[in-house]
Amino acid sequence: MATLHLLPYRKPEARLVNRVLGTLARKINGFELPAVEKISEGQKQDPFQILISALLSARTQDATTLAASTRLFARASTPEALSKLTVKQIEKLIYPVSFYRNKAVFVKDASRMIVEKFGGQVPRTLEEMITLPGVGRKTANLVMILAFRSSQNICVDIHVHRISNRLGWVRTRTPEETEQALYGAIGKRWWPLINLYLVTWGQNTCRPVYPRCHECAIRRDCQFAVVREPRVLPNQAGDASGENLARRGAGHRRRD
Repeated sequence: MATLHLLPYRKPEARLVNRVLGTLARKINGFELPAVEKISEGQKQDPFQILISALLSARTQDATTLAASTRLFARASTPEALSKLTVKQIEKLIYPVSFYRNKAVFVKDASRMIVEKFGGQVPRTLEEMITLPGVGRKTANLVMILAFRSSQNICVDIHVHRISNRLGWVRTRTPEETEQALYGAIGKRWWPLINLYLVTWGQNTCRPVYPRCHECAIRRDCQFAVVREPRVLPNQAGDASGENLARRGAGHRRRD
């Protein structure tokens, strides 16, 4: 993802962050929840099922993740039961999630490690959780937030990374850099919530390609939207149509 370098970076003001995230909290009401959030609600925050669902969700559409997780947990819903399935059995249950063959190995090995090293319980610290096969910081942070109700973690996926950069809150190249930058850029009250808000917004409005800036509720506070869709002032209305407007707008567009 190309980062927009519009202005010298400045830490966003707290009132701006509060306005943007407060707006999103209201606007996402009624939107479809991300798959792992749905599973978290349905399974009463079962840490193991949240962990496995989050692992399956990487680079996979939510509907596919939810269907695969449902099939898998109907067959084996605990670390002990899942560790006894063969890799081929797991593959069949989770297909067609992306990289299902690799993920089947991770699921089995992570389940076995939870049984053998952690007494059948998902470890409660991020440092221990990322030692599990296939579990990176994004997955571990999400489990800490959803399963253990942590207020000390920020989960950053591609949506959070993209939108945080578009807003101008961070200037980062990777999700890992974005996570660390956001700890200093936004108030602690938003840490466990920003993933839910920005993932939901990114799936529905602030898309990777063809973002719907013209109907975005936070466009006035977004550097990307301001540059991509320059506002026409009232005294410009007389010549703000046809080729002149198209030519002016084209000079301001950036590709994501």
